[in-house]
Amino acid sequence: MTTSERAVEGHTIETNLHPRPKLRKSKPCYSDWFWGYLMIAPTMIGLGIFYLWPTIQTIYFSFTKWGAFGNHSWIGLENYKRLFHDPVTLEAFKNTLIFVVITVPVGIAISIIVAVLLNQKIKGLTVYRTLYFLPVVTMPAAVAMVWRWLYNSDYGLINQFLSFFSISGPRWITDPNIALYSVIIVAIWSTIGYNMVIILSGLQGIPTTYYEAATIDGAGPFVKFFKITLPMLSPVIFFVTIMSLISAFQVFDLILMMIGPNNNAIEESQTLVYLFYHAAFVVNDKGYGAAIAVVLLIIILIITAVQLKLQKKWVHYE
Repeated sequence: MTTSERAVEGHTIETNLHPRPKLRKSKPCYSDWFWGYLMIAPTMIGLGIFYLWPTIQTIYFSFTKWGAFGNHSWIGLENYKRLFHDPVTLEAFKNTLIFVVITVPVGIAISIIVAVLLNQKIKGLTVYRTLYFLPVVTMPAAVAMVWRWLYNSDYGLINQFLSFFSISGPRWITDPNIALYSVIIVAIWSTIGYNMVIILSGLQGIPTTYYEAATIDGAGPFVKFFKITLPMLSPVIFFVTIMSLISAFQVFDLILMMIGPNNNAIEESQTLVYLFYHAAFVVNDKGYGAAIAVVLLIIILIITAVQLKLQKKWVHYE
């Protein structure tokens, strides 16, 4: 390579007469793009057919009024006006909020405690973990029917047990004042196993060196829990909270199977999803049912967006 020399204050500097060639950008390989899109096409088509298109249809139906034989006509915002002035819908919205506010924090708190206990070295650990996870793999209808039998005010095991202490058990699922709370107990019980497994995986990912250093500094178990375990578990807790909120807003099977449409307590315990089912498939008012579904979707989206915004203040990523 040829060079030129020039003297600058008694020093010799070599300069390159030929500039370094620029790197050429590789041309896009359309064959790779084709095979990439081809591989994800089944998933994308499935999402479009079974999720995106039904969502678009539901939004459209919420602006329509349905008659016999599937006939429907455009009525604009009438379904939404009716929704926000209907006392039955407002009561269902209140019941849904009560269900969410109690089920989510209590369920997550119990799941954390159970996961911490089952993360210890104890005998029969596998058996305990299996017992807590059994409700997750059991059909929700089966869970509801078993608990309906346990709650029976005449021959249920719970009231039979209370009778040994001369306590007259309440009408768990027929008393309008406590029916919703009876369902909440079952919902918390049935979600502990799922949340526990996820939180347990997060616990096992925390390095033991943190606890060893805390022990050397003289920290007790409560200090370790609140200063090490909870901050390190915050990403897992955030995920569990999102999933639990979405699931709680969509509760339906427990209400239908445990209380049922012919129960006197149904109006004081029905949720928005149950009301959607009743409007769309029982009284054939699909437009009003679609409006309920759209409002519920908006509520879930807003709450999820708020959580994603606030996670920066309490979620600690490594």
